[in-house]
Amino acid sequence: MSINIPDEILTTTRMTEAEMKQEIAVMLFQKEKLTLAQASRFANMNRIAFQHLLASRQIPVHYGIEDFEKDLQNLREMGRL
Repeated sequence: MSINIPDEILTTTRMTEAEMKQEIAVMLFQKEKLTLAQASRFANMNRIAFQHLLASRQIPVHYGIEDFEKDLQNLREMGRL
């Protein structure tokens, strides 16, 4: 699925498409809708860079057993495990 962000929105917010994706990823991670791995992929960032972004905003990384199990399941579904 692709998300189309209108140029008008990017202009109004003075953000690039990459910055907008990062903001969405951070918000969804904070709301516990995405795991750390999913949010970092959505933001097109490696996991460490995304963790640095979270830390710069003082957002705690909540990565528990459930998140780990979801990441393992996602990797299995992608054929990477």
